[in-house]
Amino acid sequence: MPPTQRTDARRNRERLLAAAQEAFAEAGAEASLNDIARRAGVGPGTLYRHFPTRAALLAAVLEERVERLCARADELTATHPADQALAEWLRAFIAHARTNHGLGGALLLEASDTLDADCHRRIEDAAAAVLTRAQRNGTARPDLAADDLLQLALGIALATTGPGPDREARADRLLALALDGVHTPAPGRAAT
Repeated sequence: MPPTQRTDARRNRERLLAAAQEAFAEAGAEASLNDIARRAGVGPGTLYRHFPTRAALLAAVLEERVERLCARADELTATHPADQALAEWLRAFIAHARTNHGLGGALLLEASDTLDADCHRRIEDAAAAVLTRAQRNGTARPDLAADDLLQLALGIALATTGPGPDREARADRLLALALDGVHTPAPGRAAT
């Protein structure tokens, strides 16, 4: 394939992914594939050349979102104090979990377990990185595992998914309560 075609193909793929991100955010996993192609400024044939099935497109969108979430962990770890990096990354994870709740379920129905396991492993690795740094810094309980932290955050995401004017405020309040349990107990206070 000539280089110009590869560049065009890469650009088309990027536009399709961006359009799919928007469409899935608005209409969920059942968003119209024709609408996604139209938003990207390409024909349905181009969409199907890049993503032969809905599951392939869902997988690509989910992988891109997981990559951004994990990159956010790296960025926060490099630029913020350990406890702040942990709190900010958990906020990002909660938003990720709420946004991708329907995509993950739809993907599980159509795609392989390999993708799901890889995404979960990458997220758990990112959580472990921010948590381990906070533990080394003495601001997070040493007995807390990354998976425990993710389960707490996932519970917050599920509890604050859906309509409601105060869902962001509720998510922040619940996260603050969870972070109180994550932080290292003050001297003289027993860990619970």
